[in-house]
Amino acid sequence: MKCFVMREKRCKINLMIDIEGIVERIVFRNEENGYTVAVVSCEEDEVTVVGKFLNINIGQVLKLYGSFGESKYGEQFEVKSYENVAPKTEKGIIRYLSSGLIKGVGPVTAKAIVDAFGKDTLEVIEFNPSKLLSVKGISKKKIEVITSSFLDVKEMQNAMIFLQTYNISSNLAIKIYEHYKDLTVELVKQNPYRLVEDISGIGFASADKIAMNMGIEKNSLFRVRAGILHLLSEASEKGGHTYQFRAKIDNMLSELLGLEKEETLDLSTKVYEILQKENLIKVIWKENKEIIILTKFYFIEHSVAAKLALLQNSAIQLNINLESEISQYQNKKNILLHEDQKNAISLAINSGVCVITGGPGTGKTTIISCVLDILKMLNKKTLLLAPTGRAAKRLSETTGLDAKTIHRALEINFKQDRGVFVYNENNPLQCDAVVVDEVSMVDINLIYNLLKAIPKGCKLILVGDKDQLPSVGAGNVLADILNSQIIPVANLTKIYRQQDKSLIVSNAHLINNGEMPIIDNKSNDFFFEQKENPQQTFETVIDMAINRIPKFAKTIPNKIQILAPLKAGVCGIENLNNQLQSKINPSSNLKSEIAIGSYLLREGDKVMQTSNNYNLEWKKPNENEYLDEFGKGVFNGDIGTISKIDKQTGEVEVVFDDKKIVLYPRSELNQISLAYAITIHKSQGSEFDFIIIPIVAGPSLFLTRNLIYTAVTRAKKMVVLVGDKQVLARMIKNSHTAKRYTLLCDFLIEENNKMKKLFGD
Repeated sequence: MKCFVMREKRCKINLMIDIEGIVERIVFRNEENGYTVAVVSCEEDEVTVVGKFLNINIGQVLKLYGSFGESKYGEQFEVKSYENVAPKTEKGIIRYLSSGLIKGVGPVTAKAIVDAFGKDTLEVIEFNPSKLLSVKGISKKKIEVITSSFLDVKEMQNAMIFLQTYNISSNLAIKIYEHYKDLTVELVKQNPYRLVEDISGIGFASADKIAMNMGIEKNSLFRVRAGILHLLSEASEKGGHTYQFRAKIDNMLSELLGLEKEETLDLSTKVYEILQKENLIKVIWKENKEIIILTKFYFIEHSVAAKLALLQNSAIQLNINLESEISQYQNKKNILLHEDQKNAISLAINSGVCVITGGPGTGKTTIISCVLDILKMLNKKTLLLAPTGRAAKRLSETTGLDAKTIHRALEINFKQDRGVFVYNENNPLQCDAVVVDEVSMVDINLIYNLLKAIPKGCKLILVGDKDQLPSVGAGNVLADILNSQIIPVANLTKIYRQQDKSLIVSNAHLINNGEMPIIDNKSNDFFFEQKENPQQTFETVIDMAINRIPKFAKTIPNKIQILAPLKAGVCGIENLNNQLQSKINPSSNLKSEIAIGSYLLREGDKVMQTSNNYNLEWKKPNENEYLDEFGKGVFNGDIGTISKIDKQTGEVEVVFDDKKIVLYPRSELNQISLAYAITIHKSQGSEFDFIIIPIVAGPSLFLTRNLIYTAVTRAKKMVVLVGDKQVLARMIKNSHTAKRYTLLCDFLIEENNKMKKLFGD
């Protein structure tokens, strides 16, 4: 449909239409991700188009599918998919050939070719290129360059059209073509399920839809193979499991593929054999049941167990009497340590590996501080680490020493678009001791990479709260270490930190012991407001965040963090964020905003990074403008504020709480979300001055004691619970913890037995 015919329809924002025209100007082009702003001429009209293009040149004729929208730069056409169109006029062919798309052809050569062959030019180049020899200045060698380039462009165009036929967006189509090149159509036709493994952003459901449209049989071994790998990956990503029982996989596989159980069992048996030969899985027995584990997790858990057992068993038995050193520390800090704290300090100094665990107020930070002090007296170089930026910042503040995230300490380098850690078994960290705080958050992949980089003879001190929620990522590291009973543990139970009229710490311990907290609203920092239904709870939470707490605590709404148990529902983070955004950071002509899926991002919004991205570059300004710090890597749970949105390019600038400035290309914006309200899971490792927790009914599988315990322990100055007291009571009684299927505990026992034989009991 021509542009001039469309003018009256432009006012209908988001109406999906086709337009066709010639690229006149390229306003902006990001070569890394293909994001482009261009001006396209359509008959009597010019349109600004924005979207991702594999390549684009002035003079190209494009057929575009998308919708018109408004931005601060004016009207623009947002492209969902596109295809190249062969020009139909001699003038159009000249512009096309000389656009830069076809190598070896400039304006003069293009005109000479078209003068010779007219409207048949493109057919001549494709089917009878030897005729080009009749054009002055064109040699056999040049013909090879021209035809090769022409056919490459045509192959790319065919691949894009083929992929978009199956409702694959331009963004993903570009990624697929860049990965497979001229083999795109052949490989995808042969096995569309390979997209799941090869292309980030395509899951099993998308690949399965493409495959079904192509007519691939429901019982194809390709399909069964993809289904099994999908279920194993989903088990690790959503449930934290590193393995799964075969019977459970087969049941889920039958449902996923829509096949009878008997047929599924026959097919899966064949595919398990194939996957074992490919070294992608291992099939082993545990508890007299067959289990399936991805080979990478089998190797990682085994390696973690081996390294921990080695560090513990090879450590030199110091047996240092630390009475003098602890006494010096007490005098310096003007404190008196409890016997349990002294024992924990002695354990940390004298062990190869140890765990110090305890709830809030039990003195973990004091113990860390003393251990660091003694290690310094002993001339030991120590690294102080935490899994997240917020946890590292808090650790620095409480100890007065430099603390880093584990990722930052290991340093990330990029090779072939894949992030690898600089420090590893071949290039170990230069230190004598490593202290890791908030270890309950550490997943199996992260502890694996850290242990690889820890040198022989180095001490490892793991500190955390065993009753916190487990890591978001796969594995159950802290629980498995404790359950193995291989590593020495100091379990702190006595509460030392408790201010007058403060209930946060004591109520957290009451909850952890399965008892109702004190909610008489007589304290300075712990409050409960009863509400009869979710809507009342929602309205009160909003009022608390916007008006009541800011007025009472003399703070601003952005300093108040809502921690919600659930994502969906009236009191879920999605609904809360939409309302809070409109109240705290309303729309304004002075603020740019951009739509990302179902929500808006606006300048001034509080946002959170929702996944690890090792490739994003950041800048951290220092007081001396010539000494700005630069690096890469933004991590799951990092919170910041949107400082700038460029509607023309789709780029968003975020200033994080640790002062790092990150520029997000449009393609990466799905990695940040509004953070006025976040899930309790996402709050792990963080502390907030003021928190509000909506208490509403929901699945008992999720509303558990350790969930509400984790939420309460995130607060520094104030906790406000809003909702139903009976629901709160049920949560506290619900001691259910989701079982994680992991092998680290078994491997630790196995490896420790080996090490004892090697080093002696």
